[in-house]
Amino acid sequence: MKIYLLLTTLLTLGIWKAISSREVPAAKKRTFIYCAPSFDPDIWKNGDAPLLKGLGNLHYKITTGSDSAQKFFDQGLALTYGFNHGEAFRSFRTALKHDSTCAMAYWGIAMVLGPNYNVPLNPSSLADINEAIGNAVKYSAGTTPKEKALIHTMTVRFPQEEVEDIAPYYEAYAQALKEAHLQYPEDMDIASIYADALMNLHPWDLWMKDGTPQPWTPEILAVIESILQKAPSHPGAMHYYIHATEASKHAEVALPYADKLRTAMPAAGHLVHMPSHTYIRTGQYHKGVVANEKASQADSTYIAQCRAEGFYPLVLYPHNIHFLAACAFLEGSGQKALDAARMVSRKADRKYLAELAGVQHFYIIPLYVMVHLGRWDEILQEPHPGEPLLYPSAIWHYARGMAYAAKGDLQAAGTEMKALQKIAAKDELKELSVWDMNTVEDLVNIAAYNLEGEIAGHKGDYATAVDRFSKAIAIEDQLTYTEPPDWFFSVRLSLGHWLVKAGKFAEAETVFRNDLETFKENGWALKGLFNSLKGQGKDAEARAVNARFKKAWQWADMKIESSRKY
Repeated sequence: MKIYLLLTTLLTLGIWKAISSREVPAAKKRTFIYCAPSFDPDIWKNGDAPLLKGLGNLHYKITTGSDSAQKFFDQGLALTYGFNHGEAFRSFRTALKHDSTCAMAYWGIAMVLGPNYNVPLNPSSLADINEAIGNAVKYSAGTTPKEKALIHTMTVRFPQEEVEDIAPYYEAYAQALKEAHLQYPEDMDIASIYADALMNLHPWDLWMKDGTPQPWTPEILAVIESILQKAPSHPGAMHYYIHATEASKHAEVALPYADKLRTAMPAAGHLVHMPSHTYIRTGQYHKGVVANEKASQADSTYIAQCRAEGFYPLVLYPHNIHFLAACAFLEGSGQKALDAARMVSRKADRKYLAELAGVQHFYIIPLYVMVHLGRWDEILQEPHPGEPLLYPSAIWHYARGMAYAAKGDLQAAGTEMKALQKIAAKDELKELSVWDMNTVEDLVNIAAYNLEGEIAGHKGDYATAVDRFSKAIAIEDQLTYTEPPDWFFSVRLSLGHWLVKAGKFAEAETVFRNDLETFKENGWALKGLFNSLKGQGKDAEARAVNARFKKAWQWADMKIESSRKY
């Protein structure tokens, strides 16, 4: 069966629920993600865009007498597919400097000033958006019917001024694009923009927590898969397909496109990174490491050369490095994981540290990684992040508590636990969230239960340890899906570890098998599964698992004897 038919066939058969005992949550509805727009247009209004190399050969013929305007339009569209909306905006504006009556360049400006899968509409952009739409209409008389159809879709997308409920406008936009798609079914760019519009009606909300699709998801998949059937290398469709399938139980259907996308536009760092969303869900962690190393290098070069500002360097560039840390840890490359964690912490923009919990999350990733690598002395040397920063303070106490527990100083660990619990009880945590996905309250409560369980385990109170880790997992399993997971890393690795210590090998086996349903073929869980099987005398199964472990651990820089380093 061809890959582009697999997902829709599975949906029709209704077999999605039975794959795993661990549910992959869908995202909450989001009305606000960042306290700033995806970029500040004023930053980009001065200065021409450069023509960038390494963006593939995307071409969409528009009505213009200027070859340069056409080139900058093509670049803007390619960058839009790569979620670099700020640089796309600058490209469309530069196209206008070469042809001030280019209707489609104005269309492009309105497109990128609007919402996208990661960022909602900034109402303060409406004046610029509507000015661009007005100019697109004004100069559309001499354009092709296809261009007129695209410009029409933009005229119904936005209100003239801020409204309480903008959903009807987005629905009208999607409907207009559907009509354009039906009118021009062989135009894969119109189809891709239509798919994007459908996804933006339900950002990060395509799959329910039991792994079944939301009612709107089959249509989205059908549109994207029809594009990939006709144009299997379309950058927008490949990008959207990864997003549309990553939270499903069959993320592997996007693997052929992930492999293509990572080299399709080597200068578009976000697209180089995107395959890792599929790789981390399918156990191909080393591919994720390589993709994010290349993405980070591409973005570092781009940001330095183009002096990029705004959302892209604030979020998407550090996201690549964050992802690198996660994939490196999962393959056992501890030093690489810690180096990446420290780099993402350095990239956390201090200007936004006090107000954005998402930036705080980047800032404290080294603490999460150091805990799981057992870097206790380094943790205890870390300075306090400052009392006003509740989330970093909580994770600082958590990490110190874990360090003291591992060193056998349970009294000091208890002191850190009390400090952590004091922060966990604060109502302010309910109002803080990591990029509007998961609340800091949930993450801090996972940390608190984790530390309680660790202290209990070191006391030999295995029943309490199992109870606390189980409570942490109950919260962890309800976290909104995001990659990498906001909780670094799976609590099941600790629960299984202490179950093995308690001699409850069969229960540990179940825990590790469940973990492997989510983090496919990760060596940490495989080592734990090996130990649990050996404990039950299942030697043949244990040998088979050990072979899988050796394959999973081929890139590792450390030896482990348990599901944890500590």
